[in-house]
Amino acid sequence: MIPYGRQHITEDDIKAVTKALTSDFLTQGPEIATFEKAFAEYIGCKYAVAVSNGTAALHLCTMALEVNKNSRVITSPITFAASANCVRYCDGEVYFADIDPKTYLLDIHKVRALLEKHPKGYFQGIIPVDFAGNAVNLEEFKKLADEFGCWIIEDACHAPGGYFIDSKGTKQFCGNSQFADLAIFSFHPVKHIACGEGGMVTTNDEKLYNKLLKLRTHGITKDPNLMHKNDGGWYYEMQELGYNYRITDFQAALGTSQLKRADEGLVRRREIAQTYHESFKNNKHIKGQSGVVDGHAYHLYIIEVEKRKELYDFLRAKDIFCQVHYIPVHTLPYYESLGWKQGDFKDSENYYKGCLSLPMYPTLTEVQQLYVIDSITSFING
Repeated sequence: MIPYGRQHITEDDIKAVTKALTSDFLTQGPEIATFEKAFAEYIGCKYAVAVSNGTAALHLCTMALEVNKNSRVITSPITFAASANCVRYCDGEVYFADIDPKTYLLDIHKVRALLEKHPKGYFQGIIPVDFAGNAVNLEEFKKLADEFGCWIIEDACHAPGGYFIDSKGTKQFCGNSQFADLAIFSFHPVKHIACGEGGMVTTNDEKLYNKLLKLRTHGITKDPNLMHKNDGGWYYEMQELGYNYRITDFQAALGTSQLKRADEGLVRRREIAQTYHESFKNNKHIKGQSGVVDGHAYHLYIIEVEKRKELYDFLRAKDIFCQVHYIPVHTLPYYESLGWKQGDFKDSENYYKGCLSLPMYPTLTEVQQLYVIDSITSFING
């Protein structure tokens, strides 16, 4: 069986987890701080907060930015539902803007058009998504957000190690928070870094960082400098309504171990992407991603075809388990109940009709990839 993505667990990973399991701490111990520090250094930001999963990371971001029933936030229809759901968790209102059909990313021109349709202050935030691992140009989004008084949460779940080149020629790595208030990552097994489940919030804002730490643990603090009083060493204060969004020490230990070979995985992902591109670039029936883009982290490699359902079923019969990313969020029943409908965003909907995510993970062998390519080509040309 060849899945679209899979984890890669090594002996070093197993040793790291075993060491954590036999230590004095299974949760709230030193492995979490070690992982946070290593990840912040890798991404290039000041602060990192490890949490239970990527959705929890998004929710904590919207809480920290005080999203409420009067908040309106813009995101992409082509993303996992959590990118929008985090706003709804705080009773905020979600707006969508269409994608650029060439990059599959939130189209900044369409976001501007949406912002300009309403008075300044109508929208409070924007959540761009580094979809498939393709880095959003956040420098441009930051200019737009500042113009209209919006904050930015970068959903970088697909893109650790990805980057874009800014106007000064500098690599800006996804999640470094140079242009976003907060950024989030996921450590689901098919992501670049696997913790089983897990997530991370990154920021350069110390105030937001401290707020995240508190919200991650029920809104509780034991910091004497923050408490209203102190009855003794046992004393703590719940100062606001938070959640239990902690990650365990053995998950953090796995993340730290996986992080050590993150760059190696990126190199292999880009090699796989290049092979797909070279194999499909002259086939007029396959619309593929436009070559190996500098800075693309390639969580996914996506093609578009006319007979997607038929190809999907054909490949499954050959034990090739491709996937579809994603059903446009605005067409899901919950969001339709809020007033969104089919036909609202033609580029996202046209993309969905033909998109298919091909196997993409560092341990995919050349023989397996050739089998995938030959199977797709035989179907298309047959």
